[in-house]
Amino acid sequence: MQLGAFSVSLAVKDIAASRAFYEALGFTTMGGKQDAGWLILKNGETIIGLFQGMFEKNTLTFNPGWDSSAQLVPGFTDVRELQRQLKGKGITFAVEAKDGSGPAHFVVVDPDGNPVLFDQHV
Repeated sequence: MQLGAFSVSLAVKDIAASRAFYEALGFTTMGGKQDAGWLILKNGETIIGLFQGMFEKNTLTFNPGWDSSAQLVPGFTDVRELQRQLKGKGITFAVEAKDGSGPAHFVVVDPDGNPVLFDQHV
């Protein structure tokens, strides 16, 4: 089961302060809009998202269809198919992807209460 690019989405209180902190650690911005409350930063193959006012908790994030440089992965498994496979394994969903094609997302919660977001942009 290929889940796509992995990142940690951090629920931050002050996106400017968080950006400055992670840039001091060597991260550079690869996407997002700070004035809209979100940025994606990268250091090597490590990706983090800074999200102010969007998430209650830090969230593990997978992006089906993308590699770690946000480039399309040919032949990827659609998020709705991943959802179907996980349902078949008895996984419970906090948020389900709607039927169709293209962008969609779902959320599951691990046994320790950590949200896991599957967010397909293509």
